[in-house]
Amino acid sequence: MRVKSKGTVYLVGAGPGDARLLTVRGADLLRRADVVICDVLVNPDLLRLAPAAAEVIARGNHKRDGGLSQEQLTELMLARARAGKTVVRLKGGDPFVFGRGGEEAEALVAEKIAFEVVPGVSSVVAAANYAGIPLTHRDHCSSFTVFTGHGDAHDAPTALRYEQIARIPGTKVVLMGMDNLAAWTQSLITHGMNPQTPVAVVHRGTTGRQKSVAGTLATIAQLAEKAKISPPAIIIAGEVVKLREKLNWFENLPLFGQRIVVTRRTEQAGSFAARLAELGADVLEVPTIKITEPQEKMAIVDALLEINAYDWLIFTSANGVTAFFDLFFKRFQDLRDLGGARIAAVGPKTAAKLRELHLQVDLQPEEYTGKKIVGAFRKFQDIENVKMGLFRAEVANPDLPQALMEAGAIVDDIAVYRTIADTKDRTGAGARLRAEGADWVTFTSGSTVEHFHAQFDLPKLMKQFPQLKLASIGPETSQVIDALGFKPTVEAKEHTTEGLIAALLKIAGM
Repeated sequence: MRVKSKGTVYLVGAGPGDARLLTVRGADLLRRADVVICDVLVNPDLLRLAPAAAEVIARGNHKRDGGLSQEQLTELMLARARAGKTVVRLKGGDPFVFGRGGEEAEALVAEKIAFEVVPGVSSVVAAANYAGIPLTHRDHCSSFTVFTGHGDAHDAPTALRYEQIARIPGTKVVLMGMDNLAAWTQSLITHGMNPQTPVAVVHRGTTGRQKSVAGTLATIAQLAEKAKISPPAIIIAGEVVKLREKLNWFENLPLFGQRIVVTRRTEQAGSFAARLAELGADVLEVPTIKITEPQEKMAIVDALLEINAYDWLIFTSANGVTAFFDLFFKRFQDLRDLGGARIAAVGPKTAAKLRELHLQVDLQPEEYTGKKIVGAFRKFQDIENVKMGLFRAEVANPDLPQALMEAGAIVDDIAVYRTIADTKDRTGAGARLRAEGADWVTFTSGSTVEHFHAQFDLPKLMKQFPQLKLASIGPETSQVIDALGFKPTVEAKEHTTEGLIAALLKIAGM
């Protein structure tokens, strides 16, 4: 009988919170993991990199949430590796900096299980950077010291010696020090450290949820309590904290402090969400739709059989382009079989998708309204008795084909895809929205509005969180919002995600 070989465990540093700070090596390993075991402080957005079939085990914080203990977690890691799985043990920050990665590596060695340690960006440096605090500076200090704020006083090898720490020159960075902040800051003062030493506390550093407060060694505990700052947070003490006033780049970003919900489907949300995060937003990716084949397929079969009969092929979305050509290449082997029809693309994203296939776009109406599109066609040619194939979603606004037919065109309105609800909350963003609310919900199509409402009950959510505002990509989407009894606070002038971001920046005063 063949015995299955043991798998490999990768102890991967997930970074400090900003998903973009994951290393290239870490991302590569996540994409081929069989099992992902992640800590509570890991940004759940990173789980989108893992294969859909991967087993995801979230540890939770066993002290606060009834999650797994370190012992249970280690045993799970070993068990999956014994079963021959590729295991990514995703750890906040760096695995070997107060991450208990060394203990887990020792357990793997004892079991003779192959492992690799992938360093991560530690919050020690990252949270300080995002708070505008350089840990070293030629005019202030040439060293920094890192220690934990809850060392075991009864454990001689790891017990903190505050009498020694107080005398060490340079910057001091404290991890896991919020629960007894008052005690250890007072201990440093008692042992001779200047009570006027500048100190900053940074909560959830590098994320859109970052919150900072600055004071002195004598006042920081009271200030942090008043600001209701809780773990996770790092504390930085030293003269370099004074530089925060002029170097605080992250908290001065235009969308900092704004929690923005992205409702686009997962495959399309990435660049939009990333751009919002670059502008400082706390982004919740809550995909409400996913794409599948249309229920009625005979119309597209007939259209493909007579594809050369069309004078125009019209696409109204990048999704429509992708779906049409997926079906086209199941029937034909050569793009030349498309024939000599002209091609119209509504919007720059749709046009860009067609150009990826090296297809010339003959007409590109910028606005998705029936009248505007008909006007663009009429400027190009007389469309009386012109045969058009309109390839789009199964459920779509009837205004466009109606307007084209009223102008004399012969229009086949053909569904090449349909949108269905995506209710899977793999990252927990949906649960967080229900619990904490948001400042903005962005909608990029009428279907995202409809499916979001079906999942979250938009009127109820708006009532629960009065600060919630709606942002629409264009008039077609706004019509669906209007039908629910609401008006979008902003509507993009350019009906793209870039236009939507521009509208958000304008209302933010940028």
